[in-house]
Amino acid sequence: MPIRPRTVVAEDQYLLRDGLTHLLAAHGFDVVAAVGSGPELAAALREHRPDVSIVDVRMPPTNTDEGLQVALAARRETPGLPILVLSQHVEQLYARELLADGTGAVGYLLKDRVFNAEQFIDAVRRVAAGGTAMDPEVIAKLLAGNASDPLAALTPREREVLGLMAEGCSNAAIATRLHFSEGAVGKHTANIFAKLGISASDDTNRRVLAVLKFLGAN
Repeated sequence: MPIRPRTVVAEDQYLLRDGLTHLLAAHGFDVVAAVGSGPELAAALREHRPDVSIVDVRMPPTNTDEGLQVALAARRETPGLPILVLSQHVEQLYARELLADGTGAVGYLLKDRVFNAEQFIDAVRRVAAGGTAMDPEVIAKLLAGNASDPLAALTPREREVLGLMAEGCSNAAIATRLHFSEGAVGKHTANIFAKLGISASDDTNRRVLAVLKFLGAN
């Protein structure tokens, strides 16, 4: 990831857009565009090919799902283009489509559940680096919508570990959350990779592949 990741901010509310721009700049991001509509976002993504974009779902001119539709179109054109969705709501269909190409570098956070700057900036950095940053509520709704269970072989504890991986937690953070050793987390993750058929030779980050399977994207 570049030292100062080139970043696009897409948010129709001026105060929030300006606040995000200043917050990102203060944490070492180079905000190359800050836009307030879907067409402006599409133009910015084409022009800058940013290292990460923070995108609101509902933007002008339709004020429905304009931002997310533009982001999805950009990822179809450039697979793996890092996108972090920042929304008031969970749009299950589009969240699944965002994950469906299996390349990672995606996040979906709910605005009213981002509680501090460090949490948000950490999520942006993870997405820019090719990882995932999913709000637990988004994960719950995606799993609730799954008609089949691709994870039947996992134990309840392994599912819990994988859920925290989907949030973007490191092994150390998972160990803290679940109150056991980091070595135990490593054993659980190794079991998860084995049961999901994700080998050490895979070029794509194994954690990202496991998370995508967990969310039913594959």
